[in-house]
Amino acid sequence: MTTASKITMVRVAMIPAFLVTMYLSNQGESRMWMLISLGIFVVASLTDFVDGYIARHYNQTTDFGKFLDPLADKLLVLAAMAVFCEWGHFPAWALMLVLTREFAVTGLRLVAVQNGTVIAAGWSGKVKTASTMLGLCAMLAFPGLDILNWVVVAVIVLTTVYSGVEYFIQNWKCLGL
Repeated sequence: MTTASKITMVRVAMIPAFLVTMYLSNQGESRMWMLISLGIFVVASLTDFVDGYIARHYNQTTDFGKFLDPLADKLLVLAAMAVFCEWGHFPAWALMLVLTREFAVTGLRLVAVQNGTVIAAGWSGKVKTASTMLGLCAMLAFPGLDILNWVVVAVIVLTTVYSGVEYFIQNWKCLGL
């Protein structure tokens, strides 16, 4: 297993710790646990950039890494969104939109691979991931700040829809329709 893949595995392992500390924060009321949650989320988010850099810089790109890295990103952000949704800080419709986009793009990639085409991560998808992670960090840093929550939700929804539409427009031919 490459160093990049090991870092990705650490990110996956951090997700349960993040969830536990989120629940210990009792909806953001315990500042200490919320700050620990924020710290875990920030470190886990940064490993996304570190493992990508290592994979590219040291030629450690593997099929396992191509599969696990985006899955780890999705699990991390969806875990945070699900907790915020449960607490009433993130609307369920927005969470459903994010889930729908993720399943649709993953399905598109699977169909493309079966047809011999690999769809690389697009710039808009990277912007979506980065803005989502930054927005969720802001929500963790300032829990319960309604205006911030709505701004973050708006940014996440806009980048999610834009990147999803872009993936399908640029790769429509992969569906063989």
